[in-house]
Amino acid sequence: MNWKSSLILGAVIGVIGGYAAREFVSKKTKVSPEKVLEYVKKQFKESGPISGSWIHMEAVPYEKHKFHYQVYKGGISKNTNGANVQYEFIADAYTGTLIDIRRLPEDLAS
Repeated sequence: MNWKSSLILGAVIGVIGGYAAREFVSKKTKVSPEKVLEYVKKQFKESGPISGSWIHMEAVPYEKHKFHYQVYKGGISKNTNGANVQYEFIADAYTGTLIDIRRLPEDLAS
């Protein structure tokens, strides 16, 4: 094998290795809680302004339909027809995908 073939083979192996490393790291890296909250707020703003929001900064284990996730939990407050309405959300810590949203009962929202 001459030096040109070795150089090309080395470059191809380097590109493949780099791609594999990027894929491995991207699947093991959590989305920042700030980005998740930004995404959720954007979704809620489509149906009107929000009055407040929060998110836990650490991911916690969560199970839904026998699937296990690492999630961020948070909340959104909206003023709807003069009433403060609060929602709790759960988002996957690795993808930022919303897994669950529920409206809190008014007696818990106060």
